[in-house]
Amino acid sequence: MITIALPSLIHRIGGVRVKQAKTIALKLGCELKRIRRSRNWQLQGEVEPLSELIETLTATEPDTMSYLIKKITDGINTALISEEDSQPPPSMADKLAALIQSNPDITLNELMAITDCTMAQARSVRFEMQDFD
Repeated sequence: MITIALPSLIHRIGGVRVKQAKTIALKLGCELKRIRRSRNWQLQGEVEPLSELIETLTATEPDTMSYLIKKITDGINTALISEEDSQPPPSMADKLAALIQSNPDITLNELMAITDCTMAQARSVRFEMQDFD
């Protein structure tokens, strides 16, 4: 679920257009709502319905809804980038296993030099890899 902040939405595109965008978003499975009693709004939805919302708004009124279209596009891009960054880097054991698989004749000293691991780590991964062969 992606949440996109839309500060001062009514002041930027007008109340009538906000109502139109709200009904379109609701039909597509998104939720456009005001945050408490403030002038700020937020849009919530998944990536696919938000992309459909962008297409629909672009097809109906691209000039007047340009602010909303830009904010949704930026929100989707930010969410996708942060999702890619949230994947953890491979562990030392995974790196060592990949090196051993690519070059089974690699020495422990070479493994330690390449990955900056300890002798115990290199030995344990090599021992595990020999068990699978």
